[in-house]
Amino acid sequence: MKFMALTALAVISLSLPMAAAAAPTITRVGAEASPISGVVVVKDVGGADFAYASGVPGPATAGDTKAQTVVSLTKLLDGLKAQGFGAGDVVMMRVYLVADPATGKMDFPGMMAGFKQFFGTPDQPNKPSRTTVQVAGLASPGSLVEIEAQAVKPHM
Repeated sequence: MKFMALTALAVISLSLPMAAAAAPTITRVGAEASPISGVVVVKDVGGADFAYASGVPGPATAGDTKAQTVVSLTKLLDGLKAQGFGAGDVVMMRVYLVADPATGKMDFPGMMAGFKQFFGTPDQPNKPSRTTVQVAGLASPGSLVEIEAQAVKPHM
């Protein structure tokens, strides 16, 4: 009985350093003055790394919904790329669209025209899951679109 207790204790004590080494690491990236992170990366979770990208608004100066979508996705993907993730690693997105002031309706076709430049293309065939909703407004005045994403990169 004493031998079994010592053996169990030895197994537990040997596994503790391995468990600590397998603990995920979290990296938060973004402007120092901002109260939020642009991208949060969680590494070493079950053989994969995860990235969570905060919403990126399309700038009002970019123009219509399509143009703002292209700018928003470009910035979002640049932020992910800086952390080692590509467009093909994106698994989930949320798109928030403000109604066009002229029509009172969101410009879903315009957003899709911009979106299709990045996902489901011959160069980048991976398609994320996505939710698109109309909202009353965004924090960035004049923005018609804001997009956030999660990405997963399996360890090879």
